[in-house]
Amino acid sequence: MREKRSRPKLTFFVLCLATTAFALMQSFVLPVLPLIQRHYGTSQETVAWVMTAYLLSASIATPILGRYGDIVGKEKVLLICQLALTAGTVVCALAPSIAVLIAGRLIQGVGGAVFALAFGIIRDELPAERVAGAIGTVSALLAAGSGLALVLAGPVVSNLGFHWLFWLPLPPIVGALVATHLFVPESPVRAPGKVTLLPAVALSLWLVTLLLGVSEGPVWGWGSARVIGLLVGFAVALPAWVAIEAKGKNPLIELSMMREPAVFRANLAALLFGAVLYACAVLLPAFMQTSKSAGYGFGLSVTTSGLVQLPNAVATFVMGFLVGRITTRIGSKAVTVVGSLCCAVAYVMYGSVHGDLRVVSACSGLFGIGVALGFSALSTLVVEAVRADQVGAAAGMNSNLRTIGGAIGTTIASVLVTSGVHAGSLPKESGYTHAFLAMALAAVLTVFAALTVPTRKADEPFVQAALRHDGGVLADA
Repeated sequence: MREKRSRPKLTFFVLCLATTAFALMQSFVLPVLPLIQRHYGTSQETVAWVMTAYLLSASIATPILGRYGDIVGKEKVLLICQLALTAGTVVCALAPSIAVLIAGRLIQGVGGAVFALAFGIIRDELPAERVAGAIGTVSALLAAGSGLALVLAGPVVSNLGFHWLFWLPLPPIVGALVATHLFVPESPVRAPGKVTLLPAVALSLWLVTLLLGVSEGPVWGWGSARVIGLLVGFAVALPAWVAIEAKGKNPLIELSMMREPAVFRANLAALLFGAVLYACAVLLPAFMQTSKSAGYGFGLSVTTSGLVQLPNAVATFVMGFLVGRITTRIGSKAVTVVGSLCCAVAYVMYGSVHGDLRVVSACSGLFGIGVALGFSALSTLVVEAVRADQVGAAAGMNSNLRTIGGAIGTTIASVLVTSGVHAGSLPKESGYTHAFLAMALAAVLTVFAALTVPTRKADEPFVQAALRHDGGVLADA
């Protein structure tokens, strides 16, 4: 074990491989849902569960497994996540029906905790001066992998069929699993306590009711009994979870940690940035694929619209190699502000100059820079703000709030696009304009939220693996 811990560069490389493989798998299916719908002969509502099932599974698994990793060891739990991702990918690749495909996506969602665990391992294993940059790089690779998946999905499906969206990422997923087992050391930092059932169930209930209610509201109707029931359930489950955590001996998420000014404000920024990030993934492809007969749009295919967004993927990928150095030089808060401003400018351009495909493509590159900067720095802000034995749980909740923000952002964007549109009619151009500008406002609000995050002192290092801190128990590694 000691020999493994003495190779931080190799550990970092393996974590980059693991997170990039997961990022590809996370977003591959998003642009080809209509093709999957036709392949299985199912309804639009049913095929949407290919994404919804993954979203719910990842939302539940990420904070729970992040906390479990803090307690029993991050490398052990990281392997569990990778095994689940591998198994779910095989199920999806072989799926004979839409029901089996959805089940595979549920299993894959367990892999969502990969990032929270990777952040914790980085903090445990890398020198203090490299932690912020390394976390920024891994976060940017998540964004880059997701962007690359959106570009590649169309050509893969057109030439090989959609099942290859799962076969192609399988080798790097398995490679990352084997490399993690061989080269990533077990975390020497342990949090006291254990994961108990009641807080986990309560957390799962409010996450499921909120995300499902917000995501399905535009489809089921905001006045439908199902949506109202879900939102009422959320209103009951959230305070119940808070009460359980406050009184329990083994809280899943320490509420005192969540109330810390740096953590609370970084999470608020993550919530807003989630709306900015996920809304674009829905709005821009739909806009470009709209027929020119609507008076706007370009009538592009899935493949061509993905290629138009290639600057996004390229910019995010390139920034992934630079963001670590930038973060180390100017700090996570400044990087978050710059990234959010880039996204705001891109959205304003989308909303005002969207008739020229060259401008749209160029703006996607600017948006990619903003995503790489903002996405990476927000993760670093949270990791900087907590103890070493809290990183898994804190990063997991930060990831969840980003997902919740994404659900809210895409819902707001969808409502604005379809407002006043009759069934079977194409949305009005003004709907897209209003949605783009609303997301520009969300990006500006992210800037203000990030500016309020307290700055970590330069001489205040990360808690290292060899340090006993506030009750954290160090395992003899």
